[in-house]
Amino acid sequence: MVTATTATRSDVAAPRPRPMERLRRLLDTRLLLLVVVSYLIFRLFSAILMIWLAKHQDPQFIPFGTGTNHTSYWDMARMWDGAWYETIVRDGYPSQLPHALNGTVQQNPWAFYPLYPMMTKGLMLVTGGSFGVVGSLFSLVLGGAAMVLMAVLMRPRVGAAATLAATSVFAAAPPSPVFQMTYTESLGLLILMAFLIAISKESWLLAGTFALVCGFARPIAVPMALVALVAVVVRWRARNGRPIVVGEWVRMSVALVSCGVAGLIWPVIAWAVTGDRSAYTATESAWRTDDEVVPFVSWVRNFDILFGDLWGKLALLAVVVLLVAMLCGPWATGLGYVMWTWTFAYALYLAAVLDAWSSTYRMLIYLFPIVVILIGAGWKRRDQRVLTWVRTAACIGLFLGWQVWWGWTLLRLAHPAGNAI
Repeated sequence: MVTATTATRSDVAAPRPRPMERLRRLLDTRLLLLVVVSYLIFRLFSAILMIWLAKHQDPQFIPFGTGTNHTSYWDMARMWDGAWYETIVRDGYPSQLPHALNGTVQQNPWAFYPLYPMMTKGLMLVTGGSFGVVGSLFSLVLGGAAMVLMAVLMRPRVGAAATLAATSVFAAAPPSPVFQMTYTESLGLLILMAFLIAISKESWLLAGTFALVCGFARPIAVPMALVALVAVVVRWRARNGRPIVVGEWVRMSVALVSCGVAGLIWPVIAWAVTGDRSAYTATESAWRTDDEVVPFVSWVRNFDILFGDLWGKLALLAVVVLLVAMLCGPWATGLGYVMWTWTFAYALYLAAVLDAWSSTYRMLIYLFPIVVILIGAGWKRRDQRVLTWVRTAACIGLFLGWQVWWGWTLLRLAHPAGNAI
């Protein structure tokens, strides 16, 4: 007797997913983990760079000394503005502003916002660690958290793959070592990401709360206010499909007012403590080449110093044209109005208030949506993207090389009159 056997579906092995499909699944399910891993890989690169730079750093130029005859990684981590935050941790803020013989206000801690040094001081009391170690590790953790929120913000707009690519390029940026130094960039970026996510979800009270917190961390509340205003306008234009109730009007107003308060609160505190109405702005002016803040003028002047009268103006014009072209082309439409508005507002803010010099590299960190455009992932339709991964690899290679230059030229202090980062 012949017995016939019939194969069931369970007897047939399911086809293995293709490599690209497996990669897509990995990105979909483990994106945030991959973003953190990428961030840590580039922080390891920066750590190796800083250890190498420490071997070429004269210890006599390390703020508050090294305690030894050589410079360590932790010493490099508290260079430049880190010395001011260490001063705040040690001594707080002065009740009287220091003045030069000509009456102008000298550099002092009032230019630096209090949230990061106060939080670091609290961690130092709990752990017993030094400022260099605790502050550096704290910044590293805050930076990682900021990268996670950046991925959360980007993913709905550009997709998982482009988000990983963009955050990787960002983590490799030339001034990215500040994410593991005693600087406020990590904290500021974390608060900014939380604010932009809240705005994109129309969580107005949360956005207002994050704006107020930022008022004690970084002086970026003014461009945040423009983002909030545009978000309110966008919501108002959608009122026919989604009517706005009184409660939402109140919440939107709270968000806008909070941004305004955040921009004023630290200068007002400086005024209250010192008795000088211009304590904050006068202190900020002490770092400028002309001892005064004149909107937009410093870019023209400093470009003239760097490149000459004619070539300086042409170079500045080229920068403006390039930025406008990057933001106004179809290759930026996929950013969404929140990231796009932030990029425009912050660029305009920098043009108005920044004394364009060596610290410009660090200030540009907050223009994070630019990396999406650089790798070609800013198109609204994903089938329009060309060579995204090739461009990602090229940007990472360029940025890492640039980071080495940045470290050797700007982070390393070769003499007391060096340029601060």
